Amino acid sequence: MSPRYPQVKKLATLDQLRARLDELGVDLPLDAEVDPAGPLAQPATWTDASAGELTVANRFAVLPMEGWDGTTDGRPTDLVRRRWRRFAESGCGLVWGEATAVRPDGRANPNQLVIGPDTVDDVAALRALLDPAQVVGMQLTHSGRWCRPVDTITPRTGHANPILDARQGIDASAAFTDDELDELADQYVDAAVLAQQAGFHFVDVKHCHGYLLHELLSGVDRGGRYGGAFEDRTRFLRTVVEGIRAKAPGLAVAVRLSAFDVAPHRAGEGGVGEPEPAGIDGSYRGAFGGDGTGLGIDLAETHRFCDLLGELGVGLLSTTAGSPYYNPHIQRPAFFPPSDGYQPPEDPLVGVARQLAATAELAAAHPELTVVGGAYSYLQEWLPHVGQAVVRAGGADLVGLGRMVLSYPHLPADVLAGRPLDRRLLCRTFSDCTTAPRNGLISGCFPIDPFYKEHPQRVQLTQAKKDAKARLR
Repeated sequence: MSPRYPQVKKLATLDQLRARLDELGVDLPLDAEVDPAGPLAQPATWTDASAGELTVANRFAVLPMEGWDGTTDGRPTDLVRRRWRRFAESGCGLVWGEATAVRPDGRANPNQLVIGPDTVDDVAALRALLDPAQVVGMQLTHSGRWCRPVDTITPRTGHANPILDARQGIDASAAFTDDELDELADQYVDAAVLAQQAGFHFVDVKHCHGYLLHELLSGVDRGGRYGGAFEDRTRFLRTVVEGIRAKAPGLAVAVRLSAFDVAPHRAGEGGVGEPEPAGIDGSYRGAFGGDGTGLGIDLAETHRFCDLLGELGVGLLSTTAGSPYYNPHIQRPAFFPPSDGYQPPEDPLVGVARQLAATAELAAAHPELTVVGGAYSYLQEWLPHVGQAVVRAGGADLVGLGRMVLSYPHLPADVLAGRPLDRRLLCRTFSDCTTAPRNGLISGCFPIDPFYKEHPQRVQLTQAKKDAKARLR
């Protein structure tokens, strides 16, 4: 039998939540009352070596997500524009714009946005939908081993990973050469120049979730200029930042980072997630921020990476963990897994606490960085109580919201206005926003957002979920 944990929505009082946290032996910062004029309403600033000081109106941020509803040539559609209008209405002071590929073959899906000379005007029009008072960034990405620019997966890896390579049926020929990485670095810089022309305040050189630049960080066994020693595993970041400083002066640079990772997991007995046995043999080398066992955390290199950000004049960091492809319970704690995932092997509150603790450690040790934390959506009713406590204690500077903004975009506006939360709109982590695109459908909140409830693809999503359950029987 798969383990069942009490859903957060059933922890109806602070005492019930505290009792569950005590039972789990985990600690979450938690304020009894939320003050609309308190820590979450205060402005935040960060300093970038090129852009100078930037100020965000409050402590809420929209986190970057991956869109599955652009055109096949990488342009926004009405669905994309609807999502960005909702970001504008959210009340968030910072909008960390969605993952945008620096070239077409680097997309994670055939309908992901692409920034290039042919699409920059479309992206600029998308940026113009946001509130002029919001600070807005674009996440630049290449999906690496998770590339799917057309209907078939066409992986390009940073280095060999025996477990993931075996899962995907790929070999050494999928790895980028040093010369190809040199070329890609130039393309990141060119994309940043276009993002500045489109009106973005900053670009994120994405290092998370198992995508290419995150994978490069764990390339201790990769040879050449981009592998081995820490200085070489971070060469791509240094090259790109230096190029942006030279070609796009005044544009700020940020990084979203998987602060730690663990071994890939799979569905085991009863559908419960378990680590791949080969990943916990005591010498797993594929996890940046891991301790080598496949399951433990060691933030020594993560701290070193944060030091490097300071040296490069990068002042904004967004923390996350793991990957949605091979250990989603680490990356995005949820009660209900996507159809191709596994039942959580731990109470998702443990995963939330793990990310918040790592973020707090990094924020305390690197005060020169303004840190946006994640993993808050699972907290549901208690999100503002925990977010306020975290910001008040210095465990992060901003509270980042991902899935919650899809179902309840104006939650920050309600909190800051002192209005009660609308419980009907709270993200309950049904994971349909992941299950749908994994089945080639658009991504949205089908269970809660009335627009997607009525969308024709909801019928296809329901059938896809039934088919997935049938395959597990």
